[in-house]
Amino acid sequence: MRRQALPDVLRGFSLCSMILYHALWDLVYLAGIDLPWYRGAAGFLWQQSICWCFILVSGFCRGMSRRPLYHGLRLLACGALIRAATAAVLPEAPIRFGVLTLLGMSALLCEALEPLLRRVPPAASLALFAFLFAACYRVPEGTFAGLALPRALYRNELTALLGFPPAGFVSSDYFPLLPWTLLFCCGASLGHLLRGKTPRFPAVQPFAWLGRHSLAVYLLHQPLLYAAFWLAGMIR
Repeated sequence: MRRQALPDVLRGFSLCSMILYHALWDLVYLAGIDLPWYRGAAGFLWQQSICWCFILVSGFCRGMSRRPLYHGLRLLACGALIRAATAAVLPEAPIRFGVLTLLGMSALLCEALEPLLRRVPPAASLALFAFLFAACYRVPEGTFAGLALPRALYRNELTALLGFPPAGFVSSDYFPLLPWTLLFCCGASLGHLLRGKTPRFPAVQPFAWLGRHSLAVYLLHQPLLYAAFWLAGMIR
């Protein structure tokens, strides 16, 4: 199967935006630089645009993987590595259930549900997953479709993975299964719907290169940013 350029370009563009966002995160939260807009609505919308694009494109590309189980397990292993590294470096706010753990879990869940999903028209599954994502968007905050959920659901580490974090739960990068797996499934449904119909798109460099090596870039960008700011004397 010939590799499509458009998903790589979109993923590469999202990675560039993410690197810039994380560079500012380091400057705000580690170097103490005051950027009120970054802490406010503008910064939140920027962060959401990055994760929405990244998760949708990852779901879209799921069907193109030649070894989906290996791909999902590799992402889970990388997520565990990031959790261990951040627990050592930033013990007050380690990354628990970050985006790589989400993508790995979502890939494995979609693979398990593939026989069932094939029975549903892609347009119908896209509409269903989009509706469920909207309804579950604030589940980690305690509501489903605007209705308050029982606090008994928010108990421990396992419920935090599902989308029900207990009081006092802290993570620098938190993407639980609800609602984010549903957005991944939107991307997977979109991939089924547009399979063989996506327009030819030029492999815009360097975005396409970044998209092809997205996992390595994701794993390396934050240590390199930290090292650069440390060498510049901006953080200690």
